[in-house]
Amino acid sequence: MTVAAIAGMHAQNVTTPYSMYGYGILGDRATSMQRQMGSVGYAMNSGRQINVMNPASYAAIDSLTFLFDMGADVTLLWQKEGSVKQRSTGGGLDYITMQFPITKYLGGSVGLLPYSSVGYAFGKDIKYGAMENQGSGGITQAYIGVGGKFKGFSLGANVAYSFGNIINDVYATPSSTGQSLVEHVMQIRDWDLVIGAQYTAKFSRTDRMAVGVTFTPKKSLHGKTWVTAQELSQNTTTIDTVALSNMGGKYYTPMSVGAGISYRHERISSWMVEADISYQEWSKALYSPLYKEGLEHTPDNMVFQGMKFNNRTRYAVGGEIVPKVRGNYLERMAYRAGVYYTDDYLNIRGNRLREFGVTCGFGFNTPEGKTMINLGLEWKRRAAHPQSLITENYFNITLGINVNELWFWQRRIK
Repeated sequence: MTVAAIAGMHAQNVTTPYSMYGYGILGDRATSMQRQMGSVGYAMNSGRQINVMNPASYAAIDSLTFLFDMGADVTLLWQKEGSVKQRSTGGGLDYITMQFPITKYLGGSVGLLPYSSVGYAFGKDIKYGAMENQGSGGITQAYIGVGGKFKGFSLGANVAYSFGNIINDVYATPSSTGQSLVEHVMQIRDWDLVIGAQYTAKFSRTDRMAVGVTFTPKKSLHGKTWVTAQELSQNTTTIDTVALSNMGGKYYTPMSVGAGISYRHERISSWMVEADISYQEWSKALYSPLYKEGLEHTPDNMVFQGMKFNNRTRYAVGGEIVPKVRGNYLERMAYRAGVYYTDDYLNIRGNRLREFGVTCGFGFNTPEGKTMINLGLEWKRRAAHPQSLITENYFNITLGINVNELWFWQRRIK
């Protein structure tokens, strides 16, 4: 798989008009297995599944194991705005991750993850013509991380290279002839940092509790942004760049923290439950198009279509159970479920965007017993509040393949 392959997944996502604002719809660094449990993971450290949400978890891998996880999804979307209803489908490759031991007390991970996605297309009639809005792209992160452990404590960090283009187009088609296009492009080329910590308390050989926290600092987002105006006709196309600038100091990603607590029991049966909360301070993350040029970036100086950023808060609870670790096939399967609520970062004309979702899924063991196929189902509702604006209901099918191999075990030659 190449970087271009996963970067191209944004074009396959379902279209939502909410993604035209800011950086689009944000991801949560969750694998297929975690999405089946409401995308929990800050306190997860099993060592059998990759957990990019908290890099401290990499230390839980044993010295002989190599993990590879790849996920994809298919999405059905029902949208309603007033009496107008619309249905669309989408999907594609979601992520690629790998995890491996470095020493007995140190583990590492590399991979590709979606940070945000943009995809929308809608139009309306205007006086003497029509106008159409289109958008595509998003931000992808290529990361490398390491985590180390000492007794019950573990610390880790991910360093990511963020890249991608976010394209917002406005087409104006007059009733007479010709067509004009105004295109705004953000070309992101930057880095990101996530620091994580976990502590595990063992109550017995079968029971343990873990807590985990992560921190991402606020930082300026670098790259270039430009606006072009084009006159389109059947014979010629005239392009004029009307604005070009560097993004540094004008666009920011927020300070973010996440925390979770989990409890795991492993004996005849195995089960785990976890509760997470995350907070992103988007209200203090500058985004240049929202403000009047040359004035202080304060809420009073915001001008972009009545839109602003709110702090983003997410709550999630989920768990899994394996009824009988050494039972028949159905008893050895993993059964998972979760629920989550997100108060998102977008505020559109005084209406805050919110999400609520319910998830479930299954972990199917392969014949050799360690590699697992994770199949999940998710229902999600997205709408603004107090005015719902556009109500969206999603049904997602997620598929992940978690390969668990003893690549570092050397067979003894007799």
